[in-house]
Amino acid sequence: MSQFLVISRDDAFVDRVSEAVGGDLDHWSDPALPADPGVLFSVSRDGFRPDVVILSPDLSIADGLTIASALDAAHPEITVLLVRPVERGLPVAAMRAGIRDLVAPGIDDVEFRDLLRKAARAAADRRAAAGLQDGDGERRSTRGRVVVVLSPKGGVGKTTVATNLAVGLAATAPQSTVLVDLDLQFGDIAHTLQLAPEQTLTEAVSRAAARDTMVLKSYLSAHPSGLFALCAPHSPADEAQIRADDITHLIDQLAAQYSWVVVDTDAGLSAATLAALDRATDHVFVVGTDVPSVRGLRKEIDILRQLGLVPAHRHVIINNADTRDGLAQQDIETTLGHQADVVVPFSRSVRLSTNRGVPLLQAGTRDKAGRHLRHLVRRFEPPVPKSRPTSTARHRKGAS
Repeated sequence: MSQFLVISRDDAFVDRVSEAVGGDLDHWSDPALPADPGVLFSVSRDGFRPDVVILSPDLSIADGLTIASALDAAHPEITVLLVRPVERGLPVAAMRAGIRDLVAPGIDDVEFRDLLRKAARAAADRRAAAGLQDGDGERRSTRGRVVVVLSPKGGVGKTTVATNLAVGLAATAPQSTVLVDLDLQFGDIAHTLQLAPEQTLTEAVSRAAARDTMVLKSYLSAHPSGLFALCAPHSPADEAQIRADDITHLIDQLAAQYSWVVVDTDAGLSAATLAALDRATDHVFVVGTDVPSVRGLRKEIDILRQLGLVPAHRHVIINNADTRDGLAQQDIETTLGHQADVVVPFSRSVRLSTNRGVPLLQAGTRDKAGRHLRHLVRRFEPPVPKSRPTSTARHRKGAS
């Protein structure tokens, strides 16, 4: 059940809130507001922190903003509502203080009840996203794995690998996988997955999303496979507005909420790509079977090593391999100085799936390329412990 705390010295207002929430309400009536917001929770009848804190109109604006700021800093998962007529400058000040909504004192009772319920649901979602248990402040320590898919050259099938990897991971972890399109100018994850996002990465790095996990999550697009996608900006010009620091913070936010963050990058090593690589647990290098692709990847690996961007896990994928006119696997491995982990053979089904907007691993078709893409997904699955063989030997009791 949701917890509500009202801060007010107006008994009539407290009664109204109590009626709106069905009587389940905690009340702080002391005119002196504590510097430590945790003291407010002492009035809780069951010891739990509130989901929603309602600031009464009888509070001064200064007191309301001060306690809201303290709550936002210590417990950002709590929804704080300020009931007060809108005055000049108040909406901006309220937003900066962490107040989620300004509520008109004359709001209709039905609308007020619905607003409080939505506020409670939003708080519960923020708590779940942050890994908090109801009523406690312990944050989960696990961080999702960040898998960056990259290549120095375009046209090697990097997006195909990224989307199929994300679809495959989503099959094992539904609602726990997010795919980020970091090709800020010409990313086509939206087309590849048949998505029409209203919000994109441009909005995801805005101040509102950076401060509020729930705002960020609302900018993700749900896909039928069970993954979420954060698509590239609608306009290539938006790249100029997105800084490397924005990408760093964005990936940290997503890794705190999802088990898997798969990042599709643009060709080369842009500032955004380097920011993602700096937060990565896995690098997935995609290379073709042509000489420029192989030489370019060798240079890229060397540069990343010089920069100290060496992840815990590295995967080399030879994509679209065709022995009829491409380099041999052994020659590619010799040039790279690294063994290929997965070799995805040439297949017309890959191009058809891209044109249809249905990744191979989503369609479930039996295809040689699909089989090898599944091998890639399995590299990320935890190893199955070997069971000890059951002994069939008979044991005699020792002599007494």
